[in-house]
Amino acid sequence: MSFMRFLGGRPGEPNTLASAEPAALAAETEAVRHIVARLEALPPERARVLAGMAYVLARAAYADLEISDAETAAMEEELVGSGLDQSQAVLVVEMAKLQEKTGGGTSDYLVTREFRELSTPEQKLTVLRACFRVCAADDAISGMESSTLDEIASELDISREDLTKIRAEFADKFSARFGFHAPPSAEG
Repeated sequence: MSFMRFLGGRPGEPNTLASAEPAALAAETEAVRHIVARLEALPPERARVLAGMAYVLARAAYADLEISDAETAAMEEELVGSGLDQSQAVLVVEMAKLQEKTGGGTSDYLVTREFRELSTPEQKLTVLRACFRVCAADDAISGMESSTLDEIASELDISREDLTKIRAEFADKFSARFGFHAPPSAEG
Protein backbone atom coordinates (compact mmCIF):
# COMPACT_ATOMS: atom_id res chain seq x y z
CA MET A 1 0.00 0.00 0.00
CA SER A 2 1.37 3.41 -0.91
CA PHE A 3 1.72 6.15 1.69
CA MET A 4 -0.70 8.30 -0.26
CA ARG A 5 -3.38 5.63 -0.22
CA PHE A 6 -2.59 5.06 3.43
CA LEU A 7 -3.05 8.75 4.18
CA GLY A 8 -6.14 8.97 1.99
CA GLY A 9 -8.65 9.27 4.79
CA ARG A 10 -10.89 7.25 7.00
CA PRO A 11 -13.39 4.63 5.88
CA GLY A 12 -16.63 6.23 4.82
CA GLU A 13 -15.04 9.55 3.96
CA PRO A 14 -14.80 10.58 0.33
CA ASN A 15 -11.43 9.80 -1.17
CA THR A 16 -9.90 13.24 -1.40
CA LEU A 17 -6.88 11.87 -3.23
CA ALA A 18 -8.88 10.60 -6.18
CA SER A 19 -10.31 14.05 -6.77
CA ALA A 20 -7.13 15.96 -5.92
CA GLU A 21 -5.45 18.06 -8.55
CA PRO A 22 -2.23 16.51 -9.88
CA ALA A 23 -0.17 19.42 -8.50
CA ALA A 24 -1.71 19.04 -5.03
CA LEU A 25 -1.14 15.30 -5.13
CA ALA A 26 2.49 15.83 -6.15
CA ALA A 27 2.97 18.31 -3.29
CA GLU A 28 1.49 15.86 -0.78
CA THR A 29 3.65 13.06 -2.15
CA GLU A 30 6.72 15.24 -1.82
CA ALA A 31 5.81 16.18 1.75
CA VAL A 32 5.47 12.51 2.70
CA ARG A 33 8.79 11.68 1.02
CA HIS A 34 10.44 14.48 2.99
CA ILE A 35 9.11 13.10 6.30
CA VAL A 36 10.16 9.56 5.39
CA ALA A 37 13.65 10.79 4.48
CA ARG A 38 13.95 12.48 7.89
CA LEU A 39 12.83 9.27 9.60
CA GLU A 40 15.33 7.26 7.58
CA ALA A 41 18.06 9.69 8.64
CA LEU A 42 17.63 8.68 12.28
CA PRO A 43 20.23 6.27 13.61
CA PRO A 44 18.85 2.74 12.98
CA GLU A 45 18.77 1.79 16.68
CA ARG A 46 16.91 5.00 17.58
CA ALA A 47 14.44 4.48 14.73
CA ARG A 48 13.74 0.92 15.91
CA VAL A 49 13.10 2.06 19.48
CA LEU A 50 10.71 4.80 18.29
CA ALA A 51 8.94 2.41 15.92
CA GLY A 52 8.58 -0.13 18.72
CA MET A 53 7.28 2.54 21.04
CA ALA A 54 4.71 3.68 18.48
CA TYR A 55 3.53 0.12 17.93
CA VAL A 56 3.18 -0.60 21.66
CA LEU A 57 1.22 2.65 22.07
CA ALA A 58 -1.07 1.66 19.19
CA ARG A 59 -1.53 -1.75 20.80
CA ALA A 60 -2.66 -0.10 24.04
CA ALA A 61 -4.95 2.31 22.19
CA TYR A 62 -6.56 -0.49 20.17
CA ALA A 63 -7.20 -2.74 23.18
CA ASP A 64 -10.89 -1.87 23.03
CA LEU A 65 -10.93 -2.36 19.23
CA GLU A 66 -11.03 1.33 18.44
CA ILE A 67 -8.57 4.19 18.50
CA SER A 68 -10.20 7.50 19.34
CA ASP A 69 -9.02 10.91 18.17
CA ALA A 70 -7.98 11.65 21.77
CA GLU A 71 -5.87 8.46 21.87
CA THR A 72 -4.31 9.33 18.51
CA ALA A 73 -3.42 12.82 19.76
CA ALA A 74 -1.94 11.33 22.94
CA MET A 75 0.19 8.91 20.90
CA GLU A 76 1.47 11.77 18.76
CA GLU A 77 2.25 13.81 21.89
CA GLU A 78 4.21 10.91 23.40
CA LEU A 79 6.31 10.54 20.24
CA VAL A 80 6.96 14.27 20.02
CA GLY A 81 8.10 14.08 23.64
CA SER A 82 10.47 11.28 22.61
CA GLY A 83 12.20 13.34 19.97
CA LEU A 84 10.17 13.24 16.76
CA ASP A 85 8.84 16.44 15.25
CA GLN A 86 5.07 16.78 14.82
CA SER A 87 4.94 15.70 11.15
CA GLN A 88 7.11 12.65 11.84
CA ALA A 89 4.98 11.74 14.85
CA VAL A 90 1.76 11.98 12.83
CA LEU A 91 3.16 9.70 10.12
CA VAL A 92 4.60 7.16 12.57
CA VAL A 93 1.37 7.06 14.60
CA GLU A 94 -0.76 6.52 11.48
CA MET A 95 1.55 3.74 10.35
CA ALA A 96 1.47 2.09 13.80
CA LYS A 97 -2.33 2.35 13.97
CA LEU A 98 -2.69 0.75 10.56
CA GLN A 99 -0.26 -2.01 11.50
CA GLU A 100 -2.12 -2.71 14.75
CA LYS A 101 -5.54 -2.72 13.12
CA THR A 102 -4.50 -5.03 10.28
CA GLY A 103 -2.04 -7.40 11.94
CA GLY A 104 -2.16 -6.64 15.61
CA GLY A 105 -2.86 -9.80 17.53
CA THR A 106 -0.21 -11.85 15.76
CA SER A 107 2.54 -9.25 16.16
CA ASP A 108 1.75 -7.72 19.54
CA TYR A 109 3.87 -10.04 21.66
CA LEU A 110 6.76 -10.15 19.20
CA VAL A 111 7.02 -6.38 18.80
CA THR A 112 6.65 -5.74 22.53
CA ARG A 113 9.33 -8.32 23.28
CA GLU A 114 11.64 -6.76 20.67
CA PHE A 115 11.08 -3.35 22.24
CA ARG A 116 11.95 -4.87 25.62
CA GLU A 117 15.27 -6.12 24.21
CA LEU A 118 16.15 -2.76 22.61
CA SER A 119 15.16 -0.46 25.46
CA THR A 120 16.57 0.53 28.80
CA PRO A 121 14.64 -0.04 32.05
CA GLU A 122 13.78 3.67 32.07
CA GLN A 123 12.47 3.52 28.48
CA LYS A 124 10.28 0.53 29.39
CA LEU A 125 8.73 2.42 32.29
CA THR A 126 8.32 5.51 30.12
CA VAL A 127 6.50 3.50 27.46
CA LEU A 128 4.25 1.75 29.97
CA ARG A 129 3.34 5.09 31.56
CA ALA A 130 2.72 6.47 28.04
CA CYS A 131 0.42 3.51 27.32
CA PHE A 132 -1.58 4.39 30.42
CA ARG A 133 -1.79 8.04 29.27
CA VAL A 134 -2.96 6.93 25.82
CA CYS A 135 -5.65 4.65 27.25
CA ALA A 136 -6.76 7.39 29.66
CA ALA A 137 -6.84 10.05 26.92
CA ASP A 138 -10.60 9.70 26.59
CA ASP A 139 -10.96 10.01 30.39
CA ALA A 140 -11.46 6.32 31.14
CA ILE A 141 -9.55 3.06 31.06
CA SER A 142 -11.81 0.15 30.17
CA GLY A 143 -11.47 -3.39 31.43
CA MET A 144 -10.06 -4.51 28.07
CA GLU A 145 -7.54 -1.68 28.13
CA SER A 146 -6.55 -2.54 31.69
CA SER A 147 -5.97 -6.16 30.73
CA THR A 148 -3.84 -5.13 27.75
CA LEU A 149 -1.83 -2.77 29.94
CA ASP A 150 -1.12 -5.68 32.29
CA GLU A 151 0.00 -7.83 29.34
CA ILE A 152 2.28 -5.08 28.05
CA ALA A 153 3.82 -4.64 31.51
CA SER A 154 4.44 -8.36 31.78
CA GLU A 155 5.97 -8.59 28.31
CA LEU A 156 8.24 -5.62 29.09
CA ASP A 157 9.33 -7.35 32.34
CA ILE A 158 8.02 -4.48 34.45
CA SER A 159 7.92 -5.45 38.11
CA ARG A 160 4.58 -5.79 39.86
CA GLU A 161 5.66 -3.01 42.20
CA ASP A 162 6.37 -0.59 39.32
CA LEU A 163 3.12 -1.53 37.59
CA THR A 164 1.19 -0.88 40.80
CA LYS A 165 2.83 2.55 41.17
CA ILE A 166 1.91 3.51 37.61
CA ARG A 167 -1.65 2.16 38.01
CA ALA A 168 -2.03 4.32 41.14
CA GLU A 169 -1.27 7.42 39.06
CA PHE A 170 -4.34 6.62 36.93
CA ALA A 171 -6.62 5.21 39.64
CA ASP A 172 -9.35 7.78 38.98
CA LYS A 173 -9.55 6.67 35.32
CA PHE A 174 -10.39 3.03 36.06
CA SER A 175 -13.63 3.29 37.99
CA ALA A 176 -15.25 5.52 35.38
CA ARG A 177 -15.72 2.74 32.85
CA PHE A 178 -15.40 -0.45 34.85
CA GLY A 179 -18.99 0.01 35.93
CA PHE A 180 -18.45 -0.44 39.65
CA HIS A 181 -21.92 0.16 40.94
CA ALA A 182 -23.59 -0.97 44.11
CA PRO A 183 -25.83 -3.95 43.49
CA PRO A 184 -29.53 -3.13 43.42
CA SER A 185 -31.07 -3.32 46.86
CA ALA A 186 -33.50 -6.09 47.68
CA GLU A 187 -35.99 -3.50 48.87
CA GLY A 188 -36.64 -2.43 45.45
